[in-house]
Amino acid sequence: MRVLARAFALMGRERDGLRRPGSDQARGIALLLAAILGFTLMDATAKHLTQTYHPAQVIWARFIGNLLIFALIFRGAMLPLLRTRQPGMQFARAMMQLGSVGLFFTSLQYIGLAEATAIMDLNPVLITLGGALFLGEKVGPRRLAGIAVALVGALLIIRPGLGVFQPAALLPLAGAFTYAAGALLTRIVRTDSVATSVLWSAVVGTIASSIVVPMFWQPIAAGDLWAFAALAVFGTVSQYLLVKAFSAAEAGTLAPFGYTGLIWAGLWGFVFFGQLPDVWTVTGAVIIVAAGLYVWSREARAAKGA
Repeated sequence: MRVLARAFALMGRERDGLRRPGSDQARGIALLLAAILGFTLMDATAKHLTQTYHPAQVIWARFIGNLLIFALIFRGAMLPLLRTRQPGMQFARAMMQLGSVGLFFTSLQYIGLAEATAIMDLNPVLITLGGALFLGEKVGPRRLAGIAVALVGALLIIRPGLGVFQPAALLPLAGAFTYAAGALLTRIVRTDSVATSVLWSAVVGTIASSIVVPMFWQPIAAGDLWAFAALAVFGTVSQYLLVKAFSAAEAGTLAPFGYTGLIWAGLWGFVFFGQLPDVWTVTGAVIIVAAGLYVWSREARAAKGA
């Protein structure tokens, strides 16, 4: 626990909380791959639990478990770390994260893990679009074309107007938008430490979900306690690994490897739930990944002045 606390404290002393010059790129990639693996295991655990429990209860367990682990890590430093000059922005950012988790977990009751993950993976191109619309970041016609192509990929998975369309597929689509909004707000509050931001997410998520969960509560079976505990552990450890990855390597280097989550989601969907993505889902996912990588490559060139 002390190692985790020191890592977050070190990250907090970096102004942007993300990059460190002269970093070990290979180590950063390995850490990111481990983080993505952990997040997909968290998602698979959430899907398992939502087959028995209401998503509100699973969402609550994810956030309160996260908060309890952070309480063990930071102990007496929690209250000082919650101090921020931008409480409104931190609250909004935390609510966006709660929205993305809530929408994604709810969708897992109705659609496959691979389908939900593929649609959520729209968020990198949506972040680029949002940066242009709200933060004044420059986006040329080629990147706009990449964003449009990614949306076409999502439509192939959702297939509105066809008999196979499931309204629940709109949930991860909305989750991708709230995730992107949270990421944009994170750019605005970069003067706060990473520890401050993750604590705000845990506290706000716990309070908001605790208000709602009594309406849907059902007793937790003893045989399911391991899954609720695993949900919190996978989420917290993966978040820690993600932070460490971005402290070891540049964001531009790591970005393409985030799409490995699609592979894990497809595997867990088959192994644990007997679900295989259909050809439309695979095609749409490939288009989203290709468009995301293209947008990333254009951003990398722009950052280098190309």
